[in-house]
Amino acid sequence: MSNSNWTSIHEKTLAIIMGGGAGTRLFPLTKERSKPAVPLAGKYRLVDIPISNCINSGLKRIYVLTQFNSASLHRHISSSYKFDNFSRSFVEILAAQQTPTDTSWYQGTADAVRQNLREFLQYPYEYYVILSGDQLYRMDFREVLKQHIDSQAELTIATLPVEREAATEFGIMHTDASRRIVRFVEKPKDPALLEELRIPAELLPALGRPADAELYQASMGIYIFNRATLIRALDNTHVDFGKHIIPDLIHNCRVMASIFQGYWEDIGTIRSFFEANLNLTTPVPEFSFFDTGAPIYTHARFLPGSKVNGATVRQAIISDGCIIDDAHIERSVIGIRSYIKSGSTIRNSIVMGADFYDVDNALRLPGPDLGIGHNCVIDHAIIDKNARIGNGVVITPEGKPENFDGPLFYVRDGIIVVPKGAVIPDGTWL
Repeated sequence: MSNSNWTSIHEKTLAIIMGGGAGTRLFPLTKERSKPAVPLAGKYRLVDIPISNCINSGLKRIYVLTQFNSASLHRHISSSYKFDNFSRSFVEILAAQQTPTDTSWYQGTADAVRQNLREFLQYPYEYYVILSGDQLYRMDFREVLKQHIDSQAELTIATLPVEREAATEFGIMHTDASRRIVRFVEKPKDPALLEELRIPAELLPALGRPADAELYQASMGIYIFNRATLIRALDNTHVDFGKHIIPDLIHNCRVMASIFQGYWEDIGTIRSFFEANLNLTTPVPEFSFFDTGAPIYTHARFLPGSKVNGATVRQAIISDGCIIDDAHIERSVIGIRSYIKSGSTIRNSIVMGADFYDVDNALRLPGPDLGIGHNCVIDHAIIDKNARIGNGVVITPEGKPENFDGPLFYVRDGIIVVPKGAVIPDGTWL
């Protein structure tokens, strides 16, 4: 596609990022913030991933749909994504609201788009890219749009090849050799059905895979709609794209698959969030924030470089503005403005840091300082922002149930989570 053609295409394309529901599977990280606003990799937010993918693809007209705890998300978006006054580019939040025709909250992904459809149709967009706000991946939407247009699709769905074991946890798209989707099954379990849904052998060589590979196309929840198709698809009371809209459209429209073969992770649970973050600490992670060709954007905070006073650090990400004394840090992510005092060990953990320094807090209360105190042990834990961990504190899920609510902490998926703003007194063993 020539540059002039692409310019025309991206001017006709609107991106819509689904902010998700209440984020109950990411609780307690979503106790005081919406799911897209959950911190990621020390200095980013989950929503930075789809927004950056859009910007890097030349798509600079972006709406983020949300309804729960949207204040921090709104602050982040408004402070992070500012375009010049002479362009028509924007990143804006559309929160659920009551209207004369609808007084309900978003009931699902399709309902969220339907409730805002009047806004989306105000301008002559021809293509609508609908994305999830809680996935970690890097994708060039120009390639997907090109395939969508070249194949004369009315709807294109991004799919990911997965093996049989993983296929039982996804919505599986079955295509013919031309990549046209002919069938959709949600979380298939029956072995005979799984056999029918395999990627056709004649398509596998084009993907660089052996012709006998047992692979399935899992829906990534990424859709490109033509304008007329989106209007027609939402002319009903169905509330969800994956469960209701897509199965109907497969039989009535030209629906194509765009097969993605890069790294992709759905960050929908505490376990997946924890593992995705810690995977970033490996020497050569599957997802890299060091790709200068397609950077991940976020709020520019202008913090000082981190100060490390004699610590031992192995496989860790240390964000801006930290002060780390003589501590031991191993396979951990340390967020912005973290203060870790001497003698403490942080292992296999995520420390999200703080929104401010204690010296900036005019309402400083008595008790532990902001950050991690002296001689603490933190293992397989997530310490949310603005936590105050006293001296000699031990935080570990060892000996606790997989899921448990304690007085100062939560255990989810075998990971101990200390909530935002928690105060843990000296000598506490969690």
